[in-house]
Amino acid sequence: MKLFYSPTSPYVRKVMVILHETDQLQDVSLEETSGTPLAPATGLAAKNPLTKVPALERPDGCTLYDSRVICRFLDARADAGLYPSGARGWETQTLEATGDGITDAALLMTYESRLRPEAQQMKAFVDGQWDKIENACAALNARWISHLSGPLDAGQIAVACALAYVDFRHDARGWRKGNDALANWYARFAERDSMTATVPPA
Repeated sequence: MKLFYSPTSPYVRKVMVILHETDQLQDVSLEETSGTPLAPATGLAAKNPLTKVPALERPDGCTLYDSRVICRFLDARADAGLYPSGARGWETQTLEATGDGITDAALLMTYESRLRPEAQQMKAFVDGQWDKIENACAALNARWISHLSGPLDAGQIAVACALAYVDFRHDARGWRKGNDALANWYARFAERDSMTATVPPA
């Protein structure tokens, strides 16, 4: 299999963490590619018509894209149980959606400052995205610590990779304020071998 990736993409990091956690890294070759909404990655459209990473090319099936699809495939391939069944399974998928939503908002903030000319940047838009991140962190802190502290699953990985990306691009805004339980959980989770092995380049 071949994974088209960018080393700074938080969605790619989810996939890389799962590859490490399920001992499948040796089964995948990595092909670095990158792009932006204004300049899509060259040649990637043949693999993913949305020209986004990650995309996982397989020798025996279609190329998979969207990190959630790839993560579910890798989990099933390894029979790792990162998407449990029953009530916890629905919680896991909700947590994964929450983590991806944090990432979506943080990426939009990044694009606004990096891709849009300064005179056209909209502070209200950026603040609105940050409100989503703050709301999600507050909910995680108040409602989800028990699940986050339980057996490893894809929801935990998504949340951890999202918070890491917020630190990477928007650390000065301080998501930890008022979220002590979440901050303590993240500090522990960030010490996992799969997380330390996938820290993006500065």
